[in-house]
Amino acid sequence: MEKPRSAKLPTIRDVAALAGVSVMTASRAINGKALVSDKARRAVEEAVRALGYVPNASARALAGSADRRVALLHSNSTTSAYLGELLLGALSEAPLRHLHLVVEQCAPGAFAAEIVDQVAQAHVAGVILPPPLCDWEELVEGLRARDIVVVSVAPDRDGPDMLAVGTDDRHAAYDLTRHLIELGHRRIAFIEGNPRHRANARRVQGFRDALTQHGIDIDPALIVPGDFSYRSGLDAAERLMTLDERPTAIFACNDDMAAAAITVAHQRRINVPADISICGFDDTPLASAIWPALTTIRQPIRDMSREAIGLLAMRFRSQDDGAEDIIGKVKLDYQLIRRQSDAVPASH
Repeated sequence: MEKPRSAKLPTIRDVAALAGVSVMTASRAINGKALVSDKARRAVEEAVRALGYVPNASARALAGSADRRVALLHSNSTTSAYLGELLLGALSEAPLRHLHLVVEQCAPGAFAAEIVDQVAQAHVAGVILPPPLCDWEELVEGLRARDIVVVSVAPDRDGPDMLAVGTDDRHAAYDLTRHLIELGHRRIAFIEGNPRHRANARRVQGFRDALTQHGIDIDPALIVPGDFSYRSGLDAAERLMTLDERPTAIFACNDDMAAAAITVAHQRRINVPADISICGFDDTPLASAIWPALTTIRQPIRDMSREAIGLLAMRFRSQDDGAEDIIGKVKLDYQLIRRQSDAVPASH
């Protein structure tokens, strides 16, 4: 057999194609399962040698064992509140699925190939990728080329063969904006999140859609940049509250920035919600710990990471059984949680 020319590392699909067998049969042969003929097993073994195929280290080391190692990857642009919620969900679910969870941070400025090597050296069989890593195609494809299973959390697009879990960011932002409009607000500001997170674009679009569909002109001065951090929320809120015509409501793209906006209002002796309504997104623990407690969109972050662990476990089970890879896309519901930070505008 001749090794086909490819710039990418060989996968089990390449082995199956070269051996002339199904992926199911190739997986069974590599993992030493029964129900594989001697002829097919020899063909697979020759293909493995010809391609230089190296099965995922963790999967091979743990063949026949219930436990596998999985990683939650995160970058320095993932807020601590969001990461904490992801961790709590994953930590509670992983032992139930006989998975060992590790947490890996991607070094700032690292290339995708460097991160893939980092993960592979940790002997990881599968990874959970939150935003913005889930939308980094080079990273996703690099992990898959090493036969590392990838579950994307809140990806921008659903691929045909991917594992993904998320919620409808655009519609959630639309609903919260509509809520403010129904209270009587017309001058509504929006603090954007990190532009690298594509969820930010979906939330901005939901905000814009709600204004347009209710006949409210979009004022560019009321859409200000942020990056999901509390610090950026302080800067954005200062900018909004010093406008000649202050907004009557602020919708921040996450709870950290909304909490910062409330702090700025307190500092300026602007009453929340009597003088200005302030709302957030995510419903992290901070939302109910501040005063006034924050009206926000409850994004089921813990449940998303639990579902991500479940999808990994299902894929591992199908691999162990020599079955075709399962594909799963889980969409979870959001809730608009109304607390004390929003009200009818003072002019009403």
